[in-house]
Amino acid sequence: MAKDTDDAAYEAELRELQLGLVRMQQAAIKAEDRILIIFEGRDAAGKDGTIQRIIEHLSVRATRVVALPKPSDREKTQWYFQRYVHFLPAAGEVVILNRSWYNRGGVEPVMGFCTPQEHKAFLKDVPIFEAMLVESGLKVVKLWLDVSKDEQARRLKERRDDPLKVLKSSPLDGAAQERWDAYSTARNEMLAASHQDDCPWTCVRGDHKKPARLNVIRHLLQALAPADIAKAAGKPDPDVVFEFEKAAIKDGRLEP
Repeated sequence: MAKDTDDAAYEAELRELQLGLVRMQQAAIKAEDRILIIFEGRDAAGKDGTIQRIIEHLSVRATRVVALPKPSDREKTQWYFQRYVHFLPAAGEVVILNRSWYNRGGVEPVMGFCTPQEHKAFLKDVPIFEAMLVESGLKVVKLWLDVSKDEQARRLKERRDDPLKVLKSSPLDGAAQERWDAYSTARNEMLAASHQDDCPWTCVRGDHKKPARLNVIRHLLQALAPADIAKAAGKPDPDVVFEFEKAAIKDGRLEP
């Protein structure tokens, strides 16, 4: 797996890739593209930091990051996908979901926040829902950020000990380690059920934050930018970023 690079090289490469993101968004606004980027992954896998680097120089007006709280009592009575539909992008917009409807594929069944029947119905319905989004013209990128159990433990401890990171802490942090195996099982089932040719999952090995961030941006440029911009960015490192396949569950690419 790729190791962290030195700060100077990282910052220089990040700047070039961020320039690619700016050019990508300029093209998306002109073409009236509707872009939806879904970030999922284990707790402390690096979603927040990666999203920060992606949006750092993008248009505030044309970019939204959505991280919804737990549903209200009223929302619990709605169609499960209903509260997310409101946040889908319009023409020229980029919407990033920092966790999404896939809460029902991971956190909810592991923590008992949904019934087994609701979980089963979600896994059946989500490919249909996403196929509708793609058919409507949305450009959808789904990212699963993975992290090892030891690295997750180190990062969660850092959150507890560093007062500047206290707002990243969650009451569910403890369960991330205690229910590691249950989360692995839920992840495997979710990825297998919702990986589709027209709306695939891309997995990211996130133990080393800097290579993970750089390679996520490269993947986004390959998936969403015009050909010249994508070519200039280069392809992501396959040891860091790869399209999901069931073999990855057992061959070590995804953490057990």
